[in-house]
Amino acid sequence: MVLKVYNTLTRKKEKFVPLKGKKVNIFVCGITPYDSPHIGHAKTYVQFDFIVKYLMFNKYNVFYLQNITDIDDRIIEKANSEKASWKEISNKYSAEFLSMMKCLNVNSVTKYAKATDHIPEIVSQVTRLLEKGRAYKIDDGYYFDLKKFPDYGKLSGRTVLEAEDSISRIDESVSKKNRGDFCLWKFSGGNKPSWPSAIGNGRPGWHIEDTSITEKYFGSQYDMHGGAIDLVFPHHEAEIAQMESISGKKPFVKYWLHTGFLNVKGTKMSKSLKNFITIKEALDKYDYKVLRYFYLSKHYRSPIDFSYELLEQSKNSLGRLNEFAMNSKGKKSGLKKSLIAKTKRGFYNALNDDFDTPKAFSILFDFVRGSNKIGPNNECYLFFKEIDNFFNIFSLDEEKAPKKIIRLANERLKARENKDFSSADMLRLEINKLGYIVEDSESGFRLKKRD
Repeated sequence: MVLKVYNTLTRKKEKFVPLKGKKVNIFVCGITPYDSPHIGHAKTYVQFDFIVKYLMFNKYNVFYLQNITDIDDRIIEKANSEKASWKEISNKYSAEFLSMMKCLNVNSVTKYAKATDHIPEIVSQVTRLLEKGRAYKIDDGYYFDLKKFPDYGKLSGRTVLEAEDSISRIDESVSKKNRGDFCLWKFSGGNKPSWPSAIGNGRPGWHIEDTSITEKYFGSQYDMHGGAIDLVFPHHEAEIAQMESISGKKPFVKYWLHTGFLNVKGTKMSKSLKNFITIKEALDKYDYKVLRYFYLSKHYRSPIDFSYELLEQSKNSLGRLNEFAMNSKGKKSGLKKSLIAKTKRGFYNALNDDFDTPKAFSILFDFVRGSNKIGPNNECYLFFKEIDNFFNIFSLDEEKAPKKIIRLANERLKARENKDFSSADMLRLEINKLGYIVEDSESGFRLKKRD
């Protein structure tokens, strides 16, 4: 089975062939820690966590790198509004993000790299761009000269900035040569965040940190770059311009993968619309495995609509799959091995077709319906255990919970029966803190140990 991925750069599915045998270097754009991480972040990082784990399952040696933009206009704004330092804000929300990733079992990242830990690499890239005549200096900093890079726009098919594009204020200057020129290094001093360097005291631009970090760990070319679809232009376009200008090598990245938008009840998630949902808020209501299943049941390139009603449907669907697997454990039946083998072929063919998880799950449900007519067996259980290496959604090896946890779960059940949902929620959180997840069931509740 040949793995094919959709490459944003070529706009077609291509056979996945890493640059160096089974060694795969992957970079995914990380967060800017100025606020609590939200369910849109969770979508991207859960889906790439699955992709990386699937590659590892297929014996690829993966180095998964993710940056943290720990200095940014928005961080500075937040610091000023809260009368705190930019570092305090950055550290606070970076820690919260990493905690939420742990809660979602997003644990495939090899290294998180902070921008401020790579100032020498950033200065080096700016210096080389200046030496090659691809950058210029004006009163407020150094900028990339887009007219010196004719290939600008090859990833997105665009060259012109539009109102909806995510542009940092750091790029704004009336002295720029071209409207789209972006800042590489912004001069700063006084009370503003600043780092001393040979090119003047200042701080990095938005795009330069990513190429500086990837060049350090991967060199001038690597296998796969991922991120949300709204980063294609101008952010990823700018990365290509920077690195290909420095190295003279094309392509900078062989495969570009982008995740679709997350909406809330059909509307783009935004704080101004008061439909902003944090990861913690979602996890306070649902097990992380439900949230993972919800994201993975949609294709990574597709947009996804979020609602708690849809999460409830995901919970029920996942429950059916999990119940089937658990009912299969240790059982014998007349289920033919050929049916399991056929299911596996179809399932893995789907995943090898640009990680088509919706089709893969459809095949699983067909298999469950067909198997239940005959009777599942232990081979079914082993199949589900196998695929959970990269899905991380099933609860297949439950342990008996301690007496204290059971007591709290019973208290929660009574609270729910009395419609005291506030107390029930507090008890669920207490159980969660003690390392267990409580789920409602027909018999009352089910307890599972957290990973």
